[in-house]
Amino acid sequence: PAIGDHMNTLHFKYAVEVERTRSITQAAENLYMAQPNLSKAIKELEDNLGITIFERTSKGTIPTVKGAEFLKYAKNILSQIDKMKSLYIPDDPHRQTFSVSIPRSSYIAASFTSLASELDTRNEMHLNIIETNSMKTISHVAKGEYNLGVVRYQIEYENYFLDYIAEKGLVHESVWEFDYLVLMSAHHNLAYTPKLTDKDLADCVEILHGDTSIPYVPQSELSRPEDIGTGKKSIYVYERANQFTLLTNIESSYMWVSPIPKDVMDRYGLVQRRCKAKHQRYKDILVYRKGYTLSNLDKKFIDKLFERKNEVAFCDYI
Repeated sequence: PAIGDHMNTLHFKYAVEVERTRSITQAAENLYMAQPNLSKAIKELEDNLGITIFERTSKGTIPTVKGAEFLKYAKNILSQIDKMKSLYIPDDPHRQTFSVSIPRSSYIAASFTSLASELDTRNEMHLNIIETNSMKTISHVAKGEYNLGVVRYQIEYENYFLDYIAEKGLVHESVWEFDYLVLMSAHHNLAYTPKLTDKDLADCVEILHGDTSIPYVPQSELSRPEDIGTGKKSIYVYERANQFTLLTNIESSYMWVSPIPKDVMDRYGLVQRRCKAKHQRYKDILVYRKGYTLSNLDKKFIDKLFERKNEVAFCDYI
């Protein structure tokens, strides 16, 4: 049969996901299908094309030369199909749709809350927000699961992140570069110590996010204290609510965080301190897919994001 007679564009999506993950197993998991079924679909696609798309190597499942050429065309075709579909979706001015993937940051979450609170609840509304680590945010946006993302990284890893973001077909714009501050209970014995340093925190309990990851850096290398924490006593958390409860109830605890809104500190009885320490310079950037057109709600969220950033940036911290 001629090429394309039995070709299924769904198989194109499968092949693109295998290329992205470099793993049949991981791609099958991401696509919510059994690995044998994915392998069979890829084999059918290869048979129809008359080429071998992938080969297994020590670096994973990677495209052959002809496979890479096919995948380039496949991505273009899938992009064109998405654009055609969008032409036939009724343009309802009353539909309110927005999605964003963000770090576990109070000022960014407050931006989303501010946006949501101003929407007309009498009209159709579909809002989607997730708080996660930066690598997952990049994946969410690259796969089209979320339209916007805010990526946070340590400045020393900036080139790694920017290269990875470009590799995933995303564009970015800077939001804010800042120093992490130390968040602790107002009853902490260091809460009002002049000129706080990381040495003062050595015997305290550190609360930190336990799923830090960096492009091209093996997870084993992130076990160094300078990469994930500064103390010997640690509690790992994966969302913001627990961290505030722990900080309030364990008075010897602390956490490195981006500047947070004053109302959050007041609500939980916390203070935020400047502290001299290495590896605490961070940056937040906004990411979205190349060619994506920002919606009105996207633009409103970005305005809110910069408003909230300005509010916490100019707070007078101790």
